[in-house]
Amino acid sequence: MTAHDIWNTYADDIRYFILSQVKEPAIADDLLQETFIKVHTKRDMLKHDEKLKSWLFSIARFTVRDYFRAQKPISKLPIMELVEADATPEHTAYECLRGIIKSLPKKYRVPLFLSDVKGMKQTAIAEQLQLALPTVKSQIQRGRKLITQGFMDCCDFTLNESGFLVGEIKDKKDCKICH
Repeated sequence: MTAHDIWNTYADDIRYFILSQVKEPAIADDLLQETFIKVHTKRDMLKHDEKLKSWLFSIARFTVRDYFRAQKPISKLPIMELVEADATPEHTAYECLRGIIKSLPKKYRVPLFLSDVKGMKQTAIAEQLQLALPTVKSQIQRGRKLITQGFMDCCDFTLNESGFLVGEIKDKKDCKICH
């Protein structure tokens, strides 16, 4: 099947799929073109013609994913981050959490941040960090345990019988991590 035949057969289905993801016809058309450019340049990589349709949709899915990744704005610091720490008289759990996260080893901090703060799926984190999925999952779990331990060390929190942290945030001067 030639690239022209593939276009005639599948372009409408692929366009509807892309449109269902991006909701903007002009962007969908651009992504459709980009998808078929990839199809045209990588056609020789497809070994089994009976898998053509799923291969096309995979390329379209990755093209849409790449589009959304490129569209994510660079996060700016919230206004609260710009205020000096001493400007707020009250010591908060947020300050402790920031200190605990900063003190985590990088191998736990980065996957945990991407997962729990940025909201990325663990499979996407594994791809981005070029690690095996089980490795990423264990690093995130270990990072969460280290945060729990951090609150226990920093502010003398304890775990109740249900496994939840209980306690009160100490004054900043008494805090072992945030002071």
